[in-house]
Amino acid sequence: MTLSGISFLFRADAALALSTRALALWSALLVLFIAGFLLREAWPILTDGHWQAFFTSAGWYPSSGQFNLWPMLVATLAASLGAMLLALPLGVASAVFLCFHAPTPIANGYRRLIILLAGIPSVVFGLWGLTVMVPLIADIAPPGASLLAAMLILALMILPTVALTSEAALAAVPASYAHGAYALGLSRATSEWRVLVPAARAGILSGALLAMGRALGETMAVLMVAGNVVQLPGSLFDSVRVLTANMALEMAYATGEHRASLFVTGLVLMALVSALAWWAHRHASAEVANAH
Repeated sequence: MTLSGISFLFRADAALALSTRALALWSALLVLFIAGFLLREAWPILTDGHWQAFFTSAGWYPSSGQFNLWPMLVATLAASLGAMLLALPLGVASAVFLCFHAPTPIANGYRRLIILLAGIPSVVFGLWGLTVMVPLIADIAPPGASLLAAMLILALMILPTVALTSEAALAAVPASYAHGAYALGLSRATSEWRVLVPAARAGILSGALLAMGRALGETMAVLMVAGNVVQLPGSLFDSVRVLTANMALEMAYATGEHRASLFVTGLVLMALVSALAWWAHRHASAEVANAH
């Protein structure tokens, strides 16, 4: 290669590095801008000493100045965690099937079905849940629109994310891991679940946290199937309202402290997602340190 060609490659690498840094900085500034906007809109109710009302009020009664977010926060976490408990084993099992068991034509078709499931709009999930799932649950324990329905719908929605990220994590595990397991006399199932899946746990956990973030932020489907009653759930069959649905239902007509309290809801959701991102980064850093 000539000197001019080498010089061009160096310039291209420098330009790529500069543009990558600029895009990363822009992304960080955008997140900070969103957080600042939410904080500015929520500031009136936070500075007036009313922030205690978000945990101590008798309930969510905006017209009376009572803004207890605790029941909706509990419902949000319960629905998301319940969906993850359902989607994670199914997603990992799907990834194991795709990587180690399915013939190539079946694996390709199954992967396309999972991708198609990921592309279905949330309102379609909500409509199906409202017309099919909610009546089925109502036959067991009325009214049907409940925390359980929200968990099941969210599990369906985040399953493709868990399955596809888990498949990518398993595909990145070196083949020598499997060869070593077989050489030690381990069975195929033991090799897969005791060696290969644990070796891919960093990628699987990252995908699970990504899916958890989507579950926390989902609005329309949960709004349609959860029942939208502001209460602490005593069972899976109780109607609940999640934080995102509360914002969607009331933002159009909210004013004053009511409007500011809805932006506090947005801050709470952003804090939850930020905590998930921090946890994922910490876990990934720990995995890298252990690998070295």
